[in-house]
Amino acid sequence: MSENLTENMSENLYGMKRTAYCATFTENDIGRRVTVMGWVQKYRNLGGVLFVDLRDRSGILQLTFHSERNTELFEKASQIRNEYVIAATGVIAARGPKDINKNMVTGKIEVLCDELRILSKSETPPIYVDDRANTNEAARLKYRYLDLRRPEMQQALYMRHRIVQSAREFLNQNDFLEIETPILTKSTPEGARDYLVPSRVNPGTYYALPQSPQIYKQLLMVSGFDRYYQIARCFRDEDLRADRQPEFTQIDIEMSFVNTEDIMEVNERLIAKIFKDILNIEIPRPLPRMTYQEAMERFGSDKPNIGFGMELVNVSDIAAACDFKVFRSAVENGGSVRLINAKGCADKYSRKEIDALGEFVKTFNAKGLAWLAVGEDQHKSSFAKFLKPEETDAFIRKAQGEPGDLLFFIADSDNTVFDALGNLRLEVARKIGILEDIKDRFNLLWVTEFPLLEYDEEEKRYVAKHHPFTSPMDEDLHLLDTDPLKVRAKAYDLVLNGTELGGGSIRIHRTEMQNKMFELLGFSQEEAENRFGFLLEAFKYGTPPHGGIAFGLDRLVMLLTGRKSIRDVIAFPKVQNASCLMSGAPSKVDQKQLDELKIRNVE
Repeated sequence: MSENLTENMSENLYGMKRTAYCATFTENDIGRRVTVMGWVQKYRNLGGVLFVDLRDRSGILQLTFHSERNTELFEKASQIRNEYVIAATGVIAARGPKDINKNMVTGKIEVLCDELRILSKSETPPIYVDDRANTNEAARLKYRYLDLRRPEMQQALYMRHRIVQSAREFLNQNDFLEIETPILTKSTPEGARDYLVPSRVNPGTYYALPQSPQIYKQLLMVSGFDRYYQIARCFRDEDLRADRQPEFTQIDIEMSFVNTEDIMEVNERLIAKIFKDILNIEIPRPLPRMTYQEAMERFGSDKPNIGFGMELVNVSDIAAACDFKVFRSAVENGGSVRLINAKGCADKYSRKEIDALGEFVKTFNAKGLAWLAVGEDQHKSSFAKFLKPEETDAFIRKAQGEPGDLLFFIADSDNTVFDALGNLRLEVARKIGILEDIKDRFNLLWVTEFPLLEYDEEEKRYVAKHHPFTSPMDEDLHLLDTDPLKVRAKAYDLVLNGTELGGGSIRIHRTEMQNKMFELLGFSQEEAENRFGFLLEAFKYGTPPHGGIAFGLDRLVMLLTGRKSIRDVIAFPKVQNASCLMSGAPSKVDQKQLDELKIRNVE
């Protein structure tokens, strides 16, 4: 072995034991001899004295080396560079009054070092390991192991850990059992695409990675485990955005012998505990509730942000009688005309900016955007020539408009109006700073009574609004044969600041009702047996009434940490095309592996 190699490999702990994390020391430790270990955040060599900011997951502690005290040690310390891994021993001392750093938790102390070991050297990192650095996300994800050293990222993952522990503590105390369910499952395609895994032992057959533990947790209820939970890994092959990943984590919960009130009450207490444990915020209970229909009518969304006004106003009655053909025909064709009132915004938007909002609503299938600026004596409008003065005044009165307000109108089918105007409401709030003003508020509510079914125009069939195992409301059962789209579900979502935090339902537990649901969804008996036969078989042997909920852990952590993307609260996330910039996954594999799986390579 070469001399240089021997020298480079010789530094190790040799019985050294870390006393504690860097940022846990205080003035009470002055005079104490300690050993600390971590990464070099930065170093400053002032000639006769050298300062090192040592970083570990707790924070930073200053180490000091004096040449006059130990020349050999000082020379060794002079070799230190950023991101070297070192161990140092010394005595904690008070900093001089002029040297106190008020921006550091340990800013009043330092370690006067008398021993140093360089455990690992580092090349110059390709990205800055510093929260102040404005590094692009692609570089951060490529060198994620460096990005994760940043205090901001470590704090986010630490909070994620604490949220999981808080949830586990609550659920354990309330008689829930943590039970794992399979990762390799049967493909039951309904909704997002499955990730498929070929079987080597059974050529030509495939496992699916679970989109959720839905069927298995229902089977656990059949098995008599009446309170289940799991921190569950889930997989969906779908297009990504800021709050979606191909693999994600749920706090998954199921209960037997319960109704919607039971489930909502337990989960309100769970969420209240998490907020108290993590942010020391008291969540008032019971949480407000809103039906799906009310949420759509008032906010144009089934996950409304109720932290500000600008609610939708239905002006179809006025529109139906006016001379503006666009408005009148929308109502005559079974749609509606609705508006939002952007208070005080008449002078804040130029025509160019209003035109841009018109293009914005077209992305939600609206044909256009009409507007009316309320003035003291005279109003401006994109459709003024089509209205009588009394009709204009009627719109303003219905909107509770005042001089300086800007009214935005959309006329179309209800679904299009809700989608376009609900998103416009958020866009306007974002542009005028309302969302920034309320970012530190936490507005929670339950949205209930979702439709059981939707109609897919492309496939020309009904699809489940939530999933095929959701129970219809008892009072709507008579509509299943005559008007299925009016059937409401025993379903509920918990919404936080306009983001769906979790959703669930009371499940169907009778075989005949489950078969009826499959029939409505267009499944033949053979298809239902092929996809869900093992669940239907289980239902024959005594199934308790049951229901549950699943919270998106990644979204919860994102919202509680104030991040804008769940990628910032996941250790190793994927990017928009579902690839990992760090590892290069997905990647090609050896032909030998494909041959074993009886798969032909497609270039």
